[in-house]
Amino acid sequence: MITNMLRGAAAFCLALTSLTLPSPTTTATATATATATARMVPVPEVLPLEDAVGRLPVAEEDRTGYTRDSFEHWNTGLDAADGCDTRDEVLLAEAVREPNVAAGCELSGGKWNSYYDGVEVGEADGLGVDHMVPLAEAWDSGAHTWDAERREAYANDQGAAASLVAVTARTIRSKADQDPATWTPPLPEAHCRYIGEWTATKLRWGLAADQPEAEALKVYAEACETTVVHYSPAP
Repeated sequence: MITNMLRGAAAFCLALTSLTLPSPTTTATATATATATARMVPVPEVLPLEDAVGRLPVAEEDRTGYTRDSFEHWNTGLDAADGCDTRDEVLLAEAVREPNVAAGCELSGGKWNSYYDGVEVGEADGLGVDHMVPLAEAWDSGAHTWDAERREAYANDQGAAASLVAVTARTIRSKADQDPATWTPPLPEAHCRYIGEWTATKLRWGLAADQPEAEALKVYAEACETTVVHYSPAP
């Protein structure tokens, strides 16, 4: 799941005022451009989990035509010049103690906390990067209608912290492509966070929930009454 401001000073302002005042046409154009730009920036949403779950459309799933290769991953990540792919960049971002980075973005040492099971991991080899909403589940829930470019963007989404999470490889294998109707993290204390992040990811990408999933999410939302969902619509 950053702006820079420039400050400057001008001399001879009284003498040059008539030369530097913008024309009405220039001002109107600048205002229109700023307004159009603002409209293009997704507005972050913050709402209680129960309300967030209520926003999910409910629809039958369709896995017709799915293959994992439908989602190109991992790509070169946010910095194509750093030698690290998306998976490596997520591991670096989520490390609680920075690992050593060798040629080819080979990671050694470091420390991570796998929130699915509460395990502390001291080597990157013991981790995987989980798609919060698995690729197959995303396909079932609406991604089958997307073009290849959007599916690649989904599979490598670092625009929201919840989309990709570094956790133990064994929990990823256990989860596979299941939704919360049949799987939640083995650590009970992680359930509310997980349901919130699952819901946020589906809302971010405009994905639906099937009926059993929607019912399970409602049950968790009632139990997780203090959980707040943060998301921004994907570009």
